[in-house]
Amino acid sequence: MADDAQPEGHDRARGAAREALVRTVAREGVRDRAVLEAMAAVPRELFVDPSDAASAYDDHPLPIGHGQTISQPFIVALMAEAAELSGAGRVLEIGAGSGYAAAVFAQLTSEVYGVERDRRLVERARLALSRAGETRVTLRWGDGNEGWPEHAPYDAILVSAAAETIPEALFQQLAVGGRLVAPIGDPAGMHQELRRWRKRAPQRVDEETLCAVRFVPLRAGIVG
Repeated sequence: MADDAQPEGHDRARGAAREALVRTVAREGVRDRAVLEAMAAVPRELFVDPSDAASAYDDHPLPIGHGQTISQPFIVALMAEAAELSGAGRVLEIGAGSGYAAAVFAQLTSEVYGVERDRRLVERARLALSRAGETRVTLRWGDGNEGWPEHAPYDAILVSAAAETIPEALFQQLAVGGRLVAPIGDPAGMHQELRRWRKRAPQRVDEETLCAVRFVPLRAGIVG
């Protein structure tokens, strides 16, 4: 009985930590109930390095190797809310990294496609998504600047890395009525803003600034 009790207690502790994180995200300003429920449904500990498991539900980014990080949970929730993912059909994430954000987005949509330039992170993310039982996310090793045209158009595109400008290919792959959410600014992180674009017509896109953020840079090419 003692052997069984320890894992059960461990699971309860993880569940309590996840619920506390969701409350923190709500206090910070995320109001979409579906987004908060999505955050509560994803076991973030599966997407971080084992050495950081104790910090999995702290509201800050964590390193995942190869110069990349798993995003701060509040930012993941904020981007999901800004992209109006609740009920969206097809979503593209650029810079999939650990796969955590894609797993959260998948709780809100029917299809998530993620592009990651580092093959090592793609393999790691696929394993984490499998362990989490997530089947709605499809990952591709490739250059995020090119998007993933085979599955376009997308109802929403989220870019989890910063650039000075949004690649034109992403706007082309966004459906009319779709939302694109991305950090824009100095890729070195000195000044970045999270912005949202709405594609009103094939040649008309409205833009608005949401808040200051700090992301790793969006790089071209692939890493094998």
